[in-house]
Amino acid sequence: MHSTFPLLRKTDFPAIRRKSLETLQVNLGYRCNQTCVHCHVNAGPNRIEMMDAATVDLVLEVLRARRLATVDLTGGAPELHPHFRRLVAEARASGVRVIDRCNLTILFEPGQEDLAEFLAAQRVEVIASLPCYSAENVDRQRGAGVFGKSISALRHLNSLGYGLPDTGLVLHLVYNPPGPFLPPNQERLETDYKRELYAHFGIVFNQLFTLANMPIQRFGSTLISKGQFADYMRLLKDNFSAANLEGLMCRSLVSVDWQGHLHDCDFNQMLGLPLKLGVSSRAHLRDLLHAELVGQPIVVADHCYGCTAGQGSSCGGALAA
Repeated sequence: MHSTFPLLRKTDFPAIRRKSLETLQVNLGYRCNQTCVHCHVNAGPNRIEMMDAATVDLVLEVLRARRLATVDLTGGAPELHPHFRRLVAEARASGVRVIDRCNLTILFEPGQEDLAEFLAAQRVEVIASLPCYSAENVDRQRGAGVFGKSISALRHLNSLGYGLPDTGLVLHLVYNPPGPFLPPNQERLETDYKRELYAHFGIVFNQLFTLANMPIQRFGSTLISKGQFADYMRLLKDNFSAANLEGLMCRSLVSVDWQGHLHDCDFNQMLGLPLKLGVSSRAHLRDLLHAELVGQPIVVADHCYGCTAGQGSSCGGALAA
C-alpha cells in the first residue's frame, strides 16, 4: 500500500485551535467484517488491533470526570469488540449520548443476532453507512451482497422504531462518493435517498450525512496507483471554503486510538499524527483527566482540505448549507 503522508505533510492549511471538548470519538479497533475501497482506516477481517479492557475502563473514567456529552464509537466495526456492550451500557447509565458507527451488515454476523435490540434498549444513536441507494453502486464499493444485507438491517432497525417520528431512536445514514470527487449537496441528496429508499423498500431514516473521501490509507493509495492523487488534491484545494473552518469537528472532538493515544481527528490517527498537549510524550487518554484543551493548536496537513472543500465534511455531515 502506498503511503500518502509524505505527500500531505507539507501544507499551507490555515492554523486552527481547539474549543471546549464535547465529544470523545473512540476507535475500538480495526477489525471489520467488510473491506471497503474508500475506508480511511484500512479496516478488514484480518486486522487484529483491539482496545484492551483497561483502556475501555479509562474511556469511561474520562467520560465521567470531564462530564462529556457524547461518546462516538467507531472502528473497524466497533460492535465486534468484546467490551462494546459493556462500554455502551455504562456510558448510557452515566447519561452520556452514545453514537454507534454501524456498517449495517454487522447485524448478521455470528453472535450479533440481538445487536439491534440491544442498541434500541440502550437508545443508542445509529449512524449507518450506505454509500448509495443503488445496489450496483454499493456492492461495487463495499462487496457483493452488501446492499441486500444493508436493506434488511435497515428494515429491522425500522421495525424497532429507529428513524420513526416520536420514538427518540435516531438513525442517520452516511454517503461517501464512489470516486475522487466531492459529495453532492447534502440536502438534495437526502431528499433523493428518502424518496428512493421509501418507495422501493419502505425504509425511513432521520438525516443523511455526506462525507468527503480522505486521500489517506486505502483510498489514498488507490488514488496514487491510478495516477489521480494530484488531481484530487487540486480539487480539494480549489474548493476550499474558509467559512467551514469554524465548524470543523476537530475543534470540539478528540479521537482516541485502540491503544488510548489521542489525536485531533481519526484522519490524523490514521496518519500517526498525535494531538499536541505541550508534553514531550504522546498524549494519552489519562492526560484528559487533568489537561485543558481550549486554545491548543490542532495538527494540520494537506488532507485537512478534505474537511473544508465545498460544503465541508465532518462526522456529522456537511458543514454548510
